[in-house]
Amino acid sequence: MAMNASQLFLRRAQKVGSRNLAALSRDARSPIFSPCPACRHLSRTTRRSKPAPADDPNFLSIVDNPPNLVRTGRRHGPGLIILALIPITAFALGSWQVQRLDWKSKLVAKLEDRLVRDPLPLPPRIDPDAISEFDYRRIYATGHLRHDQEMLIGPRMRDGNEGYMVITPLERGDEGTTVLVNRGWISKKFKNKESRPDGLPKGEITVEGLLREPWKKNMFTPENSPQTNEFFFPDVEQMAKLTGSQPVWIEETMEPDLLSTWDRDARGIPIGRAPEVNLRNNHAQYIFTWYALAAATSVMLWMVVKKPPGDIARRVRQNKEWR
Repeated sequence: MAMNASQLFLRRAQKVGSRNLAALSRDARSPIFSPCPACRHLSRTTRRSKPAPADDPNFLSIVDNPPNLVRTGRRHGPGLIILALIPITAFALGSWQVQRLDWKSKLVAKLEDRLVRDPLPLPPRIDPDAISEFDYRRIYATGHLRHDQEMLIGPRMRDGNEGYMVITPLERGDEGTTVLVNRGWISKKFKNKESRPDGLPKGEITVEGLLREPWKKNMFTPENSPQTNEFFFPDVEQMAKLTGSQPVWIEETMEPDLLSTWDRDARGIPIGRAPEVNLRNNHAQYIFTWYALAAATSVMLWMVVKKPPGDIARRVRQNKEWR
């Protein structure tokens, strides 16, 4: 028998009511949540065994106690130590060059003082150990040039032209001794003595020049070869033994006259050096270079220390007083 509309509505209402009643019974068995006025979060209404930190009136949260930013891990590696040593080393080298400049300036002043004095006659016998005390001292000596024992040191450049330094023993008749004379520079085309008759004076002559200390060979200069008459640097002791001379080195001087220099160059006459001190004095440039390097690397070190390294960019918050 078909159900009418009122009976169907009543049966559906009974089913819905039974489902709602079951839901209410489940909620009755579960704990009830209500908003907490202290921390504004949901909390259980059931009794707790331990009080919450927020219940303490002296509690300070992270908002009340602001944190500090700290870095973690290693700040810098060993490269920072190397970078720190560069300005220290550069400053030390610059200070050392200051001392070298003072020493070289005094040495040049002492040698220039010797140049302004009147020339002395060269004694018959000279103590090689005493030559350093008369370095750059003007002297003169009289004798005969031994062109048969001439030695050429080179190649040597002068104004862009290749040539040689002419070394000739001076035999002094009255004293009976011989010294080595650096007569000056000649062009390469006058290497053979036959091509420069004007540059081979005969008879007794007087040579005026500077008494100099023996030269020192650097590591890049090849050894002399006396067997083939090839000399690359003035080894005074070696040349003195070859010619039977005293180990005394004299550099002949001439006044720096351009016309006289051109005439000597054209005739194959050795061009002597000017009577002046030619010591290198670049210590002021070295001072500027080392101090500038020290300043630049100091700025670099400051920038590196100030800027955090790339591998330690992570930061963490650390509270002043954790509770």
